[in-house]
Amino acid sequence: MAETKLRRPLRRPLFFLLLILIYSGVTLLSLILQVIIPASSSSLQAGQVAYQDILAPADITFTSEVRTQQQREAAARAVQPVYTLPDTSIARRQLEQLRTALTFITSVRADAFASTEEKLNDLAALDEIHLQQDTANRILALSESRWQAVQQEAISVLEQVMRGVIRDDRLEDVRRSIPSLVSLSLTEEQSQIVAELTAAFVAPNSFYSESLTEAARQEAASAVAPVMRTFKSGETVVQRGAIVSELDVEALREMGLSQPVLDWKDLVSVLGLLILSLTFLILYIRRSRALNRDLRGLTLVTVLFLAFLMIGRLVAYGSPSLAYIFPLAAYGMTVAVLFGTQPALISSLPLSILVAFQLPNALELTSFYILTSYFGVMSLGRARRVTAFFMAGAAITASGALVTIIYRLPDASTDWTTLATLSGASFLNGIASAAMGVLLQFFLAQFMGMTTALQLMELSRADHPLLQEMLRNIPGTYQHSLQVANLAEQAAERIGADTLLTRVGAVYHDAGKLSNPQFFIENQLPGSPNPHDSLDPLTSAAIIIRHVTEGVALATKYRLPQRIRDFILEHHGTMITRYQYVKAVEAAGGDESRVDVEQFRYPGPRPQSRETAILMLADGCEARVRAERPRNEEEVRALIKSVIEQRMSSGELDDTDLTLRDLEKIQDSFTATLRGIYHPRIEYPRLEKKAQLEVDTLPRGLLSGSEPRSMSEATRPIAEPRKAKGEVSKESPEAADAGPERIQPATQESGR
Repeated sequence: MAETKLRRPLRRPLFFLLLILIYSGVTLLSLILQVIIPASSSSLQAGQVAYQDILAPADITFTSEVRTQQQREAAARAVQPVYTLPDTSIARRQLEQLRTALTFITSVRADAFASTEEKLNDLAALDEIHLQQDTANRILALSESRWQAVQQEAISVLEQVMRGVIRDDRLEDVRRSIPSLVSLSLTEEQSQIVAELTAAFVAPNSFYSESLTEAARQEAASAVAPVMRTFKSGETVVQRGAIVSELDVEALREMGLSQPVLDWKDLVSVLGLLILSLTFLILYIRRSRALNRDLRGLTLVTVLFLAFLMIGRLVAYGSPSLAYIFPLAAYGMTVAVLFGTQPALISSLPLSILVAFQLPNALELTSFYILTSYFGVMSLGRARRVTAFFMAGAAITASGALVTIIYRLPDASTDWTTLATLSGASFLNGIASAAMGVLLQFFLAQFMGMTTALQLMELSRADHPLLQEMLRNIPGTYQHSLQVANLAEQAAERIGADTLLTRVGAVYHDAGKLSNPQFFIENQLPGSPNPHDSLDPLTSAAIIIRHVTEGVALATKYRLPQRIRDFILEHHGTMITRYQYVKAVEAAGGDESRVDVEQFRYPGPRPQSRETAILMLADGCEARVRAERPRNEEEVRALIKSVIEQRMSSGELDDTDLTLRDLEKIQDSFTATLRGIYHPRIEYPRLEKKAQLEVDTLPRGLLSGSEPRSMSEATRPIAEPRKAKGEVSKESPEAADAGPERIQPATQESGR
């Protein structure tokens, strides 16, 4: 047992230590992200537009592989295609084919038995050459001596042509040059026949060689000397607005600007910023009661903080232009809705600095993030409407656009396109922040069992199904709940508690009476019998107490948030149903030891927050004032004071952080509100029947302007006389619960 007691105090410090370690690790990781990201994912790549001027950090000379490769490729492209040497075997083959064709033609010419038509057909049947009919006729018409000269000249010209280089792409040019090679001693007719016979047997003898060409190109490329590049310290490597080339990326890489290496100076800078931000947040958390006590809430804020930090750094390093679109302000709006404005403003400051740290235009981005976050949070207000988020989004857009204009307009290199682009990015930032804020607060509130202003506004609508059921089936309880809600709301505002939460919780606190409406006096018809009269005290108390558990069941059925269920559970705390307990003691002959008081006690727990404590006090005070009808303000104040003191003395307020000053303010608020609700009203004197008939016949305007005859009579209160001290009111169980601890004879009570 002693060991368990020692362990419990250690859990909280260990939990804080774990959060600090997680925060430090994730923050350090995000701040050195540029070193961890692979070079292929560096922030500036070929084809992108430079977002700022990049200067050489020091004098540097290096071999430019990019430029050297460019010159080598140019030298290789300058090499002409390489062809093989003329193949003499092809020349011999073509000469042999020409001789064979000439021999065949000679035999056709010498055939004395063939007609001219048959000879022409034989010449047309040659495979190697297709002679035109005119050429064939002229060949047959030549004399023998001239035909012999044509044969010799054709062989000579073909041999001469085939000795040269003939490529596929130059074949037609060679054939067109053949007539100029024929001997001038021949006639024009003989020359044409020689040219036609020779051209038919000209063929390419030199072919393109891939291997020889590639070897020549490699030789030309290897002959290029490495190209050196030199930069002086401060020289512009890449100008802002220029499209980054591979040559620029190489220079940045050689200078360590594209993929930085973390040296000891950078590490000291990162660790310094980490320590500053961590110290700042720890000091604030120590001063913040809400986050210091709410470990779940602190964990959620930490996770949100680190998630936005890591994603923001990734987005900024992936594309610096997207840094202006990243909805960092959504973090502040989400925290503001869930935990309040102050935590949102305080934690948004280090988050903005951390996200923009060491980024291009870090000062501008820091101002952009801080101001957009602050404008978003402060414009959001109480966030009771969805439109409030989009109004905050408009404020984010306007503030972000102004920040970019303020920083960029004095720069001479800034053009209107840049300003328009950044303003458009601010517009997208505002829309994304508003949309993400709505979604995050909704899902996180559901996940954490928290309530937001939007949820509370929806629950407070009169058309909510549970409120409609209360209005139809327990109208008395519904009206009582509204009275208590007004009373509690005013008191919550006085002490700075959550007024909307208090009001909505008060409206639903007695929903459990739907199960047995007739057992609660505010729902009973005047003159109708009280069902408690026929029940024993224990059964009567059980029915009354059950309205708490049945209220929780209804809240679960209608999916009310846990904070609203807390109001149902805690509005009676662990008090007892005093009237039934007194009746049980009376039945036991006045011996309290024979009655188990725990059977008459509400299940509790006692109020755990200021809001539920205010509801308990408002519920009891409203019931007592309604039951006892105090005549003046002093009596109202005394009655309220007695209720508060009774709750304090019974320990019902021990688990809340209400101070005596808060209780004094609550007492003043209750007094002012109840005095206005239950103030004395004019009691008009009744007329005799005959006089009343005469009055009824008077014009309506005369009646409206009439005055009571006697102000002393007109202002006489109609409240009933106060009950004797110690008497338990039959009208309200809250009045009975708020009575003195000493048990006295009591009148009949229905209970609540």
